[in-house]
Parts: sequence; structure tokens; C-alpha cells
Amino acid sequence: MTIAVDHRSHRIGRSTAGSLARLLGIGYGVAVYAIFLATLLYAVGFVSGVVVPKQIDTGAIWPSSVALCIDLQLLGLFVAQHSAMARRGFKRVLTAHVPPLVERSTYVLCTSLVLIVLFAAWQPLPAVVWRAADPRAVAAIQALSAFGWLLVFGTFLSRHFEGFRRKRVVLNFAGRTASATQLRTPGLYHLIRHPLYLGFMLAFWSAPVMTAGHFLFAGVMTAYIFVGIWLEERDLLAFFGDQYRRYRQRVAMLLPGIF
Repeated sequence: MTIAVDHRSHRIGRSTAGSLARLLGIGYGVAVYAIFLATLLYAVGFVSGVVVPKQIDTGAIWPSSVALCIDLQLLGLFVAQHSAMARRGFKRVLTAHVPPLVERSTYVLCTSLVLIVLFAAWQPLPAVVWRAADPRAVAAIQALSAFGWLLVFGTFLSRHFEGFRRKRVVLNFAGRTASATQLRTPGLYHLIRHPLYLGFMLAFWSAPVMTAGHFLFAGVMTAYIFVGIWLEERDLLAFFGDQYRRYRQRVAMLLPGIF
């Protein structure tokens, strides 16, 4: 007895399953980026002390040693997660089992969840490090903070979200993965190599009233930013080679023409 096998139906079934998986990947990615954007918006209120219910200087006042211990652990959790999952070795291991789109979205989701934990569990340290008394100084500091957040959101939306939408989503839907072999330096990347990090530092340090808790947060995050720049540029040099080496020689790291 001969059994006929319809190979075409098998191919159609595999194609349908692959398309469904890609659609699920796209939906997952879009949902994750929405969560991250909401988390980033909350971060503005948390650091600047406006609108959101839990801010960097609000909450029950614990003994300073207890609050410091808790806050350092929260910052350490963020640093550990953000550093480990951003490294190329971790990405290679994860993308051996999941598509690149899912790997990137999972990294963003984990970062969002860690930040949410940090915001919720942060303990205030209310001692004042400095306080701006002159209304003009307060207005200038607030304007600098707003400029910092504008840099953050402008860089995120133009670079990360656009790259996600055009390269990751579209190519993944077509059944291919994005191959980034050409170094792109749009917008502010013509002036400085890390506008996103500059925006964060301006936002973190521009406080009319700087408490010890805010100072701790800004100091640890700034130190981590410089470590992150070193690690990121090491990876970029390994990936882009002479393209990034020439770019780094030509363009300042954080301050145009200076540093």
C-alpha cells in the first residue's frame, strides 16, 4: 500500500506557524516598548519630584543607615541587570534560542521591571546637600532639567524606537533579521557620541533642592553611565571596527568640541 504525502500542505502549515510566531513577536515588542516608555515617563516625575505619587524624596523616613543600605541594593540590582543583559556574550547565548527581536524586547522589559521595583522601594534620605534660593537660579536649574529629559526622549524616540520599528519589526515580519553593518549617526550623534547619557546626567543633577538620597541616586547613576560608555564603546569598536574608531576620533563623547 502506498501512502501519499502532501508536501505542499506541510510547507503551508510551517509558513502559517512562522507567520503567527512573527506576529506574536511584533505584538510582544510593541507592548514591551509601551511599558518602557511609560516607565521612562514615570522616571521624570520620580527624579524631578512632580506629578507621580512616589518620588525620590517621598515616603516613610527610615534611619539613614537602613535607607542607604536599601537604596544601594536597588541601584546594584539595576546595574547588574542592565550590564549583564547588554553584553554581547549574553546576547549571543539568548539569541541562540530566541529571535533577535524577542531578545531585545526581553532586555527592555527586564530593565523596565527593575526600574519599577527601584521606584517603588526607594527610601528617601532627606538631608539637604544644596538648595537654590534665588528664583532665577531655580528657574535655570529646572530649565536645564527639562532640557536633559528632552534629550533623553528625543534620542530614545529618534534612535531606538525608529530603529526598532523600521529594522526589527519590518524585517522580522518579513522573516528576516536586521543586519547592522553600517554605522549610523543621525541628529545629535553628529555632535556628540552619547546624547542619551548626557540627557540623563543633566536630568539627574539639575535639582533646585538636592537631598542626600537624590545625590546618591545621581552619583551612582553617573558613575554607571561612564562605566556603561566604556563597555558600550568597547562593543562598538569590536563590531564596527575602523568605522567607529574614526567616528570616535572625530566626535566628542558628551560635550561638543570639549569632552
